[in-house]
Amino acid sequence: MPLTNIEIKNAKPRTKPYKLWDGGSLYIEVMTTGSKLWRWKYRVNKSENRFSIGPYPEISIKQAREARDGARALLRNGIDPNAHKKAKKATQSKTAGDTFEVLALEWHTGRSRIWSSIHSKNVMDRLTRNVFPYVGRTSIAEITVPELLRLLRRIEERGANETAHRVLGNISEVYRYAIASGKAERNIALDIKGALQPVVKTHLPAITEPKRVGELLRMIDGYSGTLPVQCALKLAPLVFVRPAELRNARWAEVDFESREWRYVITKTATPHIVPLCNQAIDILQTLKPLTGRSEFVFPNARSLLRPMSNNAVLAAMRRMEISKDEMCGHGFRAMAKTILIEELGYSEALTGLQLAHRRKDPLGNAYNRTTFIRERTEMMQEWANYLDGLKLNERS
Repeated sequence: MPLTNIEIKNAKPRTKPYKLWDGGSLYIEVMTTGSKLWRWKYRVNKSENRFSIGPYPEISIKQAREARDGARALLRNGIDPNAHKKAKKATQSKTAGDTFEVLALEWHTGRSRIWSSIHSKNVMDRLTRNVFPYVGRTSIAEITVPELLRLLRRIEERGANETAHRVLGNISEVYRYAIASGKAERNIALDIKGALQPVVKTHLPAITEPKRVGELLRMIDGYSGTLPVQCALKLAPLVFVRPAELRNARWAEVDFESREWRYVITKTATPHIVPLCNQAIDILQTLKPLTGRSEFVFPNARSLLRPMSNNAVLAAMRRMEISKDEMCGHGFRAMAKTILIEELGYSEALTGLQLAHRRKDPLGNAYNRTTFIRERTEMMQEWANYLDGLKLNERS
């Protein structure tokens, strides 16, 4: 049961500190001196941690719960609440506030509001592992190009060339934030562009031959796992969005009346519309009674407060004996693009719009998310009908 003021006030000190639990891992620790301190218990990488909120009654029950919810939101976005609190305190010192780590944490906190939790965590992990140990405590204005190049060379020596490019991109974004904040005069990360080892692009595995697509769809229809995973598998080829976008789909984004799923693409921070075909609507309506209590269309198997694991769909495909060399989560996008263009005759421009590829018109303006929405809606329904035909072996 949640704590009340009477319970807290009546709590007497004992020979050892003890806890009074409020809910959601929030508790008051009653010290031997009689002082009462709000704390929140949480885990990062399976390690148990404590987040100190403050003393009672200076911090009321309501304020403590709000602080817990704020810390929980940070954690969902891949930010350790204690690290965030430490960085916030450091910004009060001008010297500390100029360091690369502090500015990177400020930048990351701001961007995390529009990123998915997994992307937010991946960015922070890259910085924590590859950048902070080498230049984290150095004033950003004093970091040199050779220093940055050395830390990037360390990543290349591990054979992680793509990671090196991603880290350089993150560093460049931090510099842009620092310039806007008046903490740096120029982006020295741009001086390194072209100095890194190139990334050898490999095509993600995807099934694009119509007969094999029909076989894949029949295997998906026969999958006997949990209903959310079944529905995610069936919806993936119909909407062909990025895997992270599918598993992070929220019920509030789905409009059954307009038959649209509207969300913001995490990768580019741009709005996007997925017209929902009849088959997709049927799948979502089947799932709604089961997961409608959650914010997420596909909640985590262990908690309605988190989205489905990024491995859930992949694991299901492997259980169906679809090898990693044949198909991956991103493969549904390549499947749709190839067949829509080569088999159904749609233009690369229209399919690119639905795939949410970055594209500008001849005047240099980014396309509005409603561009060619009628044509895209018709395309999505024809695509779904075509897939139904493949499942029935009509076009195989």
